[in-house]
Amino acid sequence: MRTATSLLFLSATALLGTLAAGPGTAAADAGATAAGKARCTSSVPYRSGEGGYDTYRIPATVKTPAGTLLAFAEGRVGGAGDTGNIDVVVRRSADGGCTWGPMSVVAAGGGDTRGNPAPVVDPKTGDLVLVTSYNSGEVTEAEIMRGEVTPEQSRRVFVQRSTDDGRTFDAPREITADVKLPQWRWYATGPGHAVALRHGPHRGRLVIPSNHSTSPPAGSADTGREAKYYGAHAIYSDDGGRTWELGFIDDAYEGEINSNENIAAELPDGRLYFSTRDQNGTSVGNRLDSYSRDGGASLDRPYAVQPDLNEVPVVQASVLQPAGRHAPLLFSGPSNPAKREKLAVWRSDDAGRNFTKVTTLSPQPAAYSDLVQVNGRTVGVLYETGASGAYETIEFRRLDLRDLDR
Repeated sequence: MRTATSLLFLSATALLGTLAAGPGTAAADAGATAAGKARCTSSVPYRSGEGGYDTYRIPATVKTPAGTLLAFAEGRVGGAGDTGNIDVVVRRSADGGCTWGPMSVVAAGGGDTRGNPAPVVDPKTGDLVLVTSYNSGEVTEAEIMRGEVTPEQSRRVFVQRSTDDGRTFDAPREITADVKLPQWRWYATGPGHAVALRHGPHRGRLVIPSNHSTSPPAGSADTGREAKYYGAHAIYSDDGGRTWELGFIDDAYEGEINSNENIAAELPDGRLYFSTRDQNGTSVGNRLDSYSRDGGASLDRPYAVQPDLNEVPVVQASVLQPAGRHAPLLFSGPSNPAKREKLAVWRSDDAGRNFTKVTTLSPQPAAYSDLVQVNGRTVGVLYETGASGAYETIEFRRLDLRDLDR
């Protein structure tokens, strides 16, 4: 538990962080803002080592009906590792991602691990719904994968709601029993933004792309750590996040393709396009995709390798369908198959069948990312990057859609 002194330090650092609107100095950031907020190129809402956290990871972003951008992340207290004392934090931007307000804690770990933020706006109310994952800070992912923990220590799923444009959230409410099968071990929501359906009979449905691992078949000599026991799935809510159901489950577990971290976009024709990380499957290619015509309840076909994205290493990535009937489907991720670096954006003009790389943001190390539409002609990429390593900062880069032509 943080002391009053550390909380004061956290608040003061977060307030100073409002000046951190770019990858350079605070003075340069202030100058960029003065030059015109709408014309800024990038900002840095999170810089590891600041605000009371050793490392910030796992970005997710969403725009509220008021036009506010929210940048979520995991604030990792004890180090860069995936387990231990981890909070979910957020910062808000009222100027399209040029500057950011104070950081606040959305879900406190309190010594445990809370993360994998998957935010979405409920179109019926305008409220923000946030789904996150949890496990005890005393256990590791490997122990969870091997089934060596109790259900209370293992991965669990929670939902929160904000009715004030992301300024505050209610307490996390557990929904594990509704969305996790008993034989599943690892479980992760997203990470990255979720989807609210705008078209068709399931209009208004909230869809959270997720992933899991499962226990080996009875009698198997496997420990459960084998990658072939990874799978993707979706959960959804038809009442604004109050109740939840399991949607499709990719449960082949054959080892050729191992669907893992999962994200989705709603296409103009109402179908959902799902893109997922291939967790070291034996097939060639690190990105998989599929489609759903029924709002995520089932897949039109099994996940298959997307060969146009073979430059992407084994890593989380993001997809976004900007508004507009002829807008391209966008994909963001690192573009070196051997290393997490060179964050790039691809476009598809045929609903994900084919992709073309249209820009590389930087040659620097880079890892997880999330895409958001800022306005009619601007999209943003919230992504992990740094000069020496991919987890030094979380940067927000603004891109003009007109610059993403072939």
